[in-house]
Amino acid sequence: MTTHSSQPAGPGTTARPGTTARPAAGAPPAVPECHDDVCITCSDTAVEVTVLRLLEDGLAVVDGGHGEEEVSVALVEARAGDTVLVHAREAIAIVGR
Repeated sequence: MTTHSSQPAGPGTTARPGTTARPAAGAPPAVPECHDDVCITCSDTAVEVTVLRLLEDGLAVVDGGHGEEEVSVALVEARAGDTVLVHAREAIAIVGR
């Protein structure tokens, strides 16, 4: 079975065309690196939004400039009016408090 790597072979890796790059013998495993403020897990970016109102079950209605959206605020102690950093519909930080 042929597989394709999304990462080019770099220093300390070996790969044949059409195969996945893997660490060379004795080299540490290759680890994806963050770049250009992009999440290495899903290539999505986090955005700042304003909490408009809190809902039940750790949810909130927020506005990021493109209309209202419902997100989870279960990981942060957000209040109405706070600016939060949201990634994958999950508030991950409160900005500037």
